[in-house]
Amino acid sequence: MIPLPQELVDAQARIEDIAHEFGLTFFPVVFEMVDYKQMNALAAYGGFPTRYPHWRFGMEYQHLSKSYEYGLHKIYEMVINNDPTYAYLLEGNTMMDQKLVMAHVYGHADFFYNNMFFAHTIRKMVDEMANHATRIRRYQDRYGIERVEKFIDACLSVEDLIDPNSVFQSEARTPAPSEQAAPEPAADGIGRLPAEPYMDRYVNPPEYLEAQRKKVAEAQEREQRFPSRPERDVLGFLMEHAPLENWERDILGIIREEAYYFLPQRQTKVMNEGWASYWHSKIMTQRVLTDSEIIDYADHHSGTVATSPGKLNPYKLGLELMRDIEQRWNRGQFGPEWDSCDDLAERANWDRKLGLGRAKIFEVRRLHSDATFLDEFLTPEFCQEQKLFVSEENQRTGKTVVATREFEQVKQALLFNFTNGGRPVIELTDANHDNRSELLLAHRHVGIDLRDDWAREVLESLVRIWKRPVRIDTTGGGKRIRLGHDGKSASETHLDERAAS
Repeated sequence: MIPLPQELVDAQARIEDIAHEFGLTFFPVVFEMVDYKQMNALAAYGGFPTRYPHWRFGMEYQHLSKSYEYGLHKIYEMVINNDPTYAYLLEGNTMMDQKLVMAHVYGHADFFYNNMFFAHTIRKMVDEMANHATRIRRYQDRYGIERVEKFIDACLSVEDLIDPNSVFQSEARTPAPSEQAAPEPAADGIGRLPAEPYMDRYVNPPEYLEAQRKKVAEAQEREQRFPSRPERDVLGFLMEHAPLENWERDILGIIREEAYYFLPQRQTKVMNEGWASYWHSKIMTQRVLTDSEIIDYADHHSGTVATSPGKLNPYKLGLELMRDIEQRWNRGQFGPEWDSCDDLAERANWDRKLGLGRAKIFEVRRLHSDATFLDEFLTPEFCQEQKLFVSEENQRTGKTVVATREFEQVKQALLFNFTNGGRPVIELTDANHDNRSELLLAHRHVGIDLRDDWAREVLESLVRIWKRPVRIDTTGGGKRIRLGHDGKSASETHLDERAAS
């Protein structure tokens, strides 16, 4: 690493003081200067100085290096969710660029520190990543590089099979005994409420008894099923129940831990970049820029938030929606009175001068992910102002055209992309399918089919971990199908046809 010049040390101290004045809070921020080769290496490692040895990091580094050499990209900043927060500055950037990056980084640092989706992440992840690297290198020395790397390949192919909601779920509590009389099992196993014989048909009517029979049947079915309920944290289930050697279980745990660490960044891409862009804009334009830097700043900032036809820029979307929320809450454009107003002229000039915007965006930054952020605060007026639309490919010309500008369809398209990070929702439904210890998964289909080749490769990787055949129920071409793999060959069964026969 290159020592930080005194000019940048002074600039950091000033920008940090300004960030505090604006109300941002964060872990201590450490900036390090790197050249472009070091920056590409850090980017290939996900921002960390040390990762476990694996071919994918080398492949990513080669891709980034070639792209940089051909002028296709340039990484200006990189920041890690850690305590302290580490950020990297690219050697050779202008002083204005370095100050812009610093201001942007303090926005990210505040988001990491305060957003609830990051609250459960490991805050000493730089050290944890180094520990992971050491452990995996030891396994490679003991069991061989190829064997360990193949198992890592299998784990990485299923690293998305985790439960995004598990970090917010508390452990199941034992219900407190009720003071009221609880149903008592009778000879037929149905829970009857205690009653005198002459009152039994009123206290336990046939409809109630039938409902109780169904509950008992469902409970017995759940007890026989393993797991008793669909499990989204497939990696966690495999860690507990797959027939793995100790080193394999440890590696699977490493992959799972890192997947949960990176998950909030995937869940909050629009918000995180929008928040950082909002604050670098405030800090730079109101407190930092000199007269000679304004033109360069405007050029670089506009490049950051620029949009291309058919592409969504998370920086632009997040920044503009944050500004829209701030303006609406400053002017009082929310609540029952605003919602019930049908006069377009009155709505256009609506201003209750509440001044609640800044407090509201700080609240939004703390409580939301991209999916809830867009679901709650996207408005028809915002979509119209930002010219948002749903595009599709014209089958005749092959060109991308506007499919619709209808608000509900635009909103649903955005939510589809940002719910579960755009990845398919997969659940483990049966770990003893057909009483043969086979794994059965289910794809929660929401309009897009699984890619057949990817699905088969993932199933093959799961076989390496579970050591038994694995299957998944999904929908393809409008039909219910079951894809499978036994470790040697793939299979496909049409469930509708099987049920009919």
